[in-house]
Amino acid sequence: MKRTKIEWTEETWNPTTGCTKVSAGCRYCYAEVMANRLRSMRAPGYENGFEFSVMYDRLEQPLKKGKPTKYFVNSMSDLFHEEMPIQFLDKVMSVINLTPHHIYQILTKREEAMFDYFDDKRIPENIWLGVTVENKRHGVPRIDKLRSINATIKFLSVEPLLEDLGEIDLTGIHWVIVGGESGANARPMKKAWALSIKRQCQEQNVAFFFKQWGTWGADGVKRNKKTNGRVLEGKEWNAYPEVA
Repeated sequence: MKRTKIEWTEETWNPTTGCTKVSAGCRYCYAEVMANRLRSMRAPGYENGFEFSVMYDRLEQPLKKGKPTKYFVNSMSDLFHEEMPIQFLDKVMSVINLTPHHIYQILTKREEAMFDYFDDKRIPENIWLGVTVENKRHGVPRIDKLRSINATIKFLSVEPLLEDLGEIDLTGIHWVIVGGESGANARPMKKAWALSIKRQCQEQNVAFFFKQWGTWGADGVKRNKKTNGRVLEGKEWNAYPEVA
């Protein structure tokens, strides 16, 4: 049973919560809004709001699930945050190693920290590593660093897509997720930007997943994101990377 509204995964696992802003894509962070809402509701684990916090009691959650599951790791944080204790990150990796029946989708905006951590380590085969690519300045340079890491699956989360990325080299990339921003302050995503990435994925044989339009529809009208939906060029695009 799917336990998250995030379209491209099945369940979330947040061994840490909270984060700090590092680039343009962080400006209207959905996780920050949600964390502060959960704090006001006195939800366990969000007593500190969006301050980076280690959740020791959540560490073993995947060990308790026998059914193979796609986990998005740290939907409410960044696994490679500057305040992450290396010893705790090692424990997270130990859990991943102990559960080869699960897939762990790890997404970061801190590609240098991710590269440094894995530089002298074997990356478990059930890890998919990704970086956020929201624009040319902050996002596109992350692709080269990701490309240099020896992971089974490497993916890009092009969300929120804030501008036309132009022509991008997808060599070594297996999966691209595209989506517009949601929320009251959402910045628009133009249809042409999304179509450009879809075209390049098709030309370079990369799986393409269109997550959402977000708050702004394909027609440039601001409305509820559920109303705007996920249709691009007459259909939903739900491709996943092929795993050997």
